[in-house]
Amino acid sequence: MSRTSIPVDSSTKDLLDDLKRDDETWDEFLTRIAADEEPIEAGAWSTDEAERAKERVRKSRENWDDR
Repeated sequence: MSRTSIPVDSSTKDLLDDLKRDDETWDEFLTRIAADEEPIEAGAWSTDEAERAKERVRKSRENWDDR
């Protein structure tokens, strides 16, 4: 496997550092963020998003029961 260097500004590197997980290499990090699909992580929704989703499920169940 060949290696390469990608020059970035220090401000860009700081932004990337904040996104990179402590337990992953830079190669793993770049592969993760470049992937087409991102896995759903537990707790990925904010409280408001989770509440809206629960409300939609509740309404959907009510509509199904009304049929």
